[in-house]
Amino acid sequence: AWAEWPFSQWRAGFRNAEAFWREAARVPGVGEHHTAMVNFFARQYLDMLNPANGLFTNPVVLKQTAASAGANLVKGLGNWVADATGVPTAEDLAMRDQFKVGVDVAVTPGKVVYRNHLVELIRYAPQTATVQPEPVFIVPSWIMKYYILDLSPHNSMARYLVDQGHTVYMLSWRNPDERDRDLTMDDYLEMGVLEALRAARHDAGAAELHAMGYCLGGTLLAIAVAALSRAGGVAGYPDLPAPKTLTLLAAQVDFSEPGELGLFIDEGQVTLLDHITKGQGYLTGKQMAGSFQFLHSRDLVWTRQMREYLMGEREQPNDLMAWNADTTRLPARMHHEYLVALYLKNAFAYGRYRVGGQPVSLSDLRMPVFLVGTERDHVSPWRSVYKLHLLSDVEITFVLCSGGHNAGIISEPGHHNRRYRIATRPERGEWHSADEWLQQARQVEGSWWPAWESWLTRHSGAPVKARPIPASHALGNAPGQYVMQRYAE
Repeated sequence: AWAEWPFSQWRAGFRNAEAFWREAARVPGVGEHHTAMVNFFARQYLDMLNPANGLFTNPVVLKQTAASAGANLVKGLGNWVADATGVPTAEDLAMRDQFKVGVDVAVTPGKVVYRNHLVELIRYAPQTATVQPEPVFIVPSWIMKYYILDLSPHNSMARYLVDQGHTVYMLSWRNPDERDRDLTMDDYLEMGVLEALRAARHDAGAAELHAMGYCLGGTLLAIAVAALSRAGGVAGYPDLPAPKTLTLLAAQVDFSEPGELGLFIDEGQVTLLDHITKGQGYLTGKQMAGSFQFLHSRDLVWTRQMREYLMGEREQPNDLMAWNADTTRLPARMHHEYLVALYLKNAFAYGRYRVGGQPVSLSDLRMPVFLVGTERDHVSPWRSVYKLHLLSDVEITFVLCSGGHNAGIISEPGHHNRRYRIATRPERGEWHSADEWLQQARQVEGSWWPAWESWLTRHSGAPVKARPIPASHALGNAPGQYVMQRYAE
């Protein structure tokens, strides 16, 4: 339909405007940061003016309107009124309860075996007669509910691992409120990672652990593991060794090129965010979600509104969308510290980030690393994730998978149209740039999960008999209490 006149002319004009602004944004003498900002905001403005957003400039909408005698517009008006007033339609109510935590998602059997003020530690029940002797300890990002890694049974990473004979420990972060305004990055490191890591090791009978972190959870885990790997370890944790292996999923350790998210993180923006969070004591989930909508406005705002308000098609939810709507908060002080230390100062990459009063360095890592980036990641661009190769000489197996920050990671076996590239740089191996790696890496069709599971198995000992979770260790059933915390924003 877009090939017909006059729509073809509008489409061509829009694409020409996009090309013009890509060129116009590059002005001699203007710094790279401000050039990127001009380009980004020009694209936001153009996305708003896209002819696909209009009733009379979108041929698909016009044909649907003629075919349905305007029924799509009536339905779309009802959708708009529901969104504007906050009063859901009958269809909205029917869809709202499709994915309940502990009923439809986050249903892998397990027990909470440790709890402190900040985290719960879930141990999943074994599903095989024998298991690998080294459990997998997982740290999700604190800006998300953990069950993105335990969605529906068919696409749950936690379920996949236990079905393959791994014992899995999962962190579940508490959803902070105004009383937690003074929690710090050190609190998140100690209470969130180190204490839980020690509790998992104790529960596993002092076994070695495989450690995995996702997004900012991976960044925090990398800081903790680097600190544990240095001479002397971490003060207060003399009995806690570094894990046997380290896996980082879409996790940056060098923030010099953080992608489009970095456009909004400078000293002025941090000051503004401090002012916003000072009174309430936290950054709300709604405020954080708005940032990601801004980054993906074409898909998350304009295309969605066109479909729902002009085509009359309510977006059908899935488990990943339901998880995405289950927002979390960030304590004000911790939020400020991580923006300044990681984004503004890039302290971790430069060896200036301090744990227990001493700087930590990724050069202290001694274990093999499995590193995953995703092709369309706007939060942790894969070339930024790849920079770990510059900061550590350990063996690194790097995987670049199709999809974005979330959908690329949740890529279970059998998922259609999935592929990945994989290559391993040996310990102290030759350096290759990200683009060189891309040319040399082997491409594989399908999910990257089996490749990771095989890697874990190769770095594990001989299987041992599975142990049930002792009743004396259980504080309650999975998914626990903290994941259920929700607040009206």
